[in-house]
Amino acid sequence: MLDTTSEGALAALVADLERALVAQDSDAVAGLFLETGFWRDLAAFTWNLKTCEGRDQIAEMARAQLPRIAPKALSLDPTETVAEAGGVTEGWLVIETAAGRGQGYIRMKEGKIWTLLTTLHELKGHEEPRRFRRPMGAEHGHDPKRQTWKEKREAEAARLGHEEQPYVLVIGGGQGGIALGARLRQLSVPTIVIDKHPRPGDQWRNRYKSLCLHDPVWYDHLPYIPFPDNWPVFAPKDKVGDWLEMYTKVMELNYWSSTTAKSAKYDDAKAEWTVIVERDGQEITLRPKQLVLATGMSGKANVPKFKGQDVFKGEQQHSSQHPGPDAYRGKKVVVIGANNSAHDICAALWENGADVTMVQRSSTHIVKSDSLMEVCLGGLYSEQAVANGITHEKADMIFASVPYKIMADFHVPQYAEIKKRDADFYAALEKAGFMLDFGDDESGLFMKYLRRGSGYYIDVGACDLIIDGSIKLQSGKGISHLSETAVVLDDGTELPADLVVYATGYGSMNGWAADLISQEVADKVGKCWGLGSNTTKDPGPWEGEERNMWKPTMQQGLWFHGGNLHQSRHYSRYLSLQLKARYEGIDTPVWGLEAPHHLA
Repeated sequence: MLDTTSEGALAALVADLERALVAQDSDAVAGLFLETGFWRDLAAFTWNLKTCEGRDQIAEMARAQLPRIAPKALSLDPTETVAEAGGVTEGWLVIETAAGRGQGYIRMKEGKIWTLLTTLHELKGHEEPRRFRRPMGAEHGHDPKRQTWKEKREAEAARLGHEEQPYVLVIGGGQGGIALGARLRQLSVPTIVIDKHPRPGDQWRNRYKSLCLHDPVWYDHLPYIPFPDNWPVFAPKDKVGDWLEMYTKVMELNYWSSTTAKSAKYDDAKAEWTVIVERDGQEITLRPKQLVLATGMSGKANVPKFKGQDVFKGEQQHSSQHPGPDAYRGKKVVVIGANNSAHDICAALWENGADVTMVQRSSTHIVKSDSLMEVCLGGLYSEQAVANGITHEKADMIFASVPYKIMADFHVPQYAEIKKRDADFYAALEKAGFMLDFGDDESGLFMKYLRRGSGYYIDVGACDLIIDGSIKLQSGKGISHLSETAVVLDDGTELPADLVVYATGYGSMNGWAADLISQEVADKVGKCWGLGSNTTKDPGPWEGEERNMWKPTMQQGLWFHGGNLHQSRHYSRYLSLQLKARYEGIDTPVWGLEAPHHLA
């Protein structure tokens, strides 16, 4: 009997897609999509992170990749239910190719594929040692040469980087480098993670005293070991630092602390890097095949240049260097900037008795934390979502299944609702002189983050201090210069200061490549981050994925890893599998590698 339900229609569409994929019929595959359909692939079909937009591009990718990838199966996941709402039917997929297995997510509209997500989750013959494959630990029987787990681990750590070379060197041991290191460890890829700090987690411990995560706990888990169910919703920085240190130890990462990378050079003939590092005062040469810069979105401080900085008699700090408010009670502080760090620092200084002024040079998107949680995040990342069966792994996949091209369309109505909900709050901020925006297209925080990584504040209380004047505000003005005792604005206003904090954000991650390798390589790779949306600080042309992140770059053997805790967790899976495949000699034909449009 013919199944005329939406679930039956989706099952028939998926069956047609499977037949076309297995037959390597690119035109048939493309014909199953809406003319304006999307196929987002995370390493399963393209060995890249790539979104194909429209039938022509989908057909182009399929023609190039299906013979190389050799799809074996694609079906609806029998353990999951199909959902239907507003004329859109969606469901989970199970995927198999010649090289690996993965998961997917599909949305059907008007009988055709609207969005398709395909992701690689494991390589055949190289599955992670989890669940039924977990190691025994104990070795039963008798062996006079037996080594304990600890002895084997210590011997490995002593060899790697000395007698044996790592296949992957990860520079940067914050949450990104640690998450990637854990993935590669489970995949048995010889890896060293290096970081300049004395202990894992110091990247967080050394930040300003009041820092807490602005994203909720459900959004922030690391791979393999989720936070316990009594973990704070918004974790203080020192708890995050301690968790990262614990995680590094129990996941048995080869983590070299107090280690600085001094130079790196790629040998095309040998297809390997020569990286000079200094560890505890000793210079060591490493020769990895793959180099990952995991220095993070908040890695290279952007300190603006103003006339008079050399004559100012007070202290000057970038926000990443700010120790906290304790030493500044009774002092006059000028904070230049009006995003997350600026608000946090201003509020903490005010609480500790400083006279603090914020200088806002351009508009900022503000969203109250509770509104963000309830309107935007709650359906995917919340205690209620977990109760509804949406784990953070499922939430990551659902979030990833929305192509960036149409993501703003999903967010605009959410932020319109927030505008109404918090109308009095926004009116009070504007009355205080604060310059507000909701992004160039009114799509709010997430799109600003994805496009430019800056320009917003998740309000956890500092805005009330601006509204009532406790934090003084100078908005819509630039900096003319610094005198010996003050910050002078371009309208002549003088702001006496004992301390100037530059809460002015961070530069593109390829700045690290310029410093470590060469400007030539940095330019060859181009700008990191941003989608090419042609919005403020995200110049076009449209690229459809984050530039250079978690995927092959124009420089062979060079990769970039960064982002928030959610991105470090989710995208470390695909980066680690790309690296594992190369380590094992599996063919990885990359489709859609893009030349840079912007250098920084």
